[in-house]
Amino acid sequence: MSSHVSVYDARISTGDDCISIGPGNSHLWIERVACGPGHGISIGSLGKQEGMAVEAVQNVTVKTTWFTGTTNGLRIKTWGGSKRGFVRGVTFADATMSGVDNPIIIDQRYCPTSGGGGCPGGSSSIRISDVRYVGVRGSSATPVAVSFDCSRSNPCSGIRLQDVALTYRNRPAAARSYCRNARGSTLGLVLPPSCL
Repeated sequence: MSSHVSVYDARISTGDDCISIGPGNSHLWIERVACGPGHGISIGSLGKQEGMAVEAVQNVTVKTTWFTGTTNGLRIKTWGGSKRGFVRGVTFADATMSGVDNPIIIDQRYCPTSGGGGCPGGSSSIRISDVRYVGVRGSSATPVAVSFDCSRSNPCSGIRLQDVALTYRNRPAAARSYCRNARGSTLGLVLPPSCL
């Protein structure tokens, strides 16, 4: 668990998350970080272990970042069937994507096991709220540039998109958004069109 930690001016190339923000972390500031190759900047995964104390991440700012050829860009992930916890007060601002598979993603059915075997089932009870994406631009390597796959029992709330411009193969109309159990709002130009 970490609190009041800052990361500045870093170039990270790895086979996993460039930065991983796990349970118990709060008041983090990440700025001017270049990621790639790697799995992006991730909050989580949360909720894998049954019977653990409340898993929480809050008050995180990720500002002025660059992602090149990464699996994900800005990601929040929790396990299906997870109990007790929350992610709140997160701001992702001024991010540039170049050929990123999932530029913006919330995945509350996270399970890295091939075929889903051995993964906990059910709806995640990790509550995700008050997450802002401001000034995110660039290209997605897949048609779904924005994906909010949230919990049925605890829908994501307070998700805000502002001045987002993501294309698929440099064709803005080809990119799309996906929402499941997500609630929020938009401000300014948002491409692909929001599903919130």
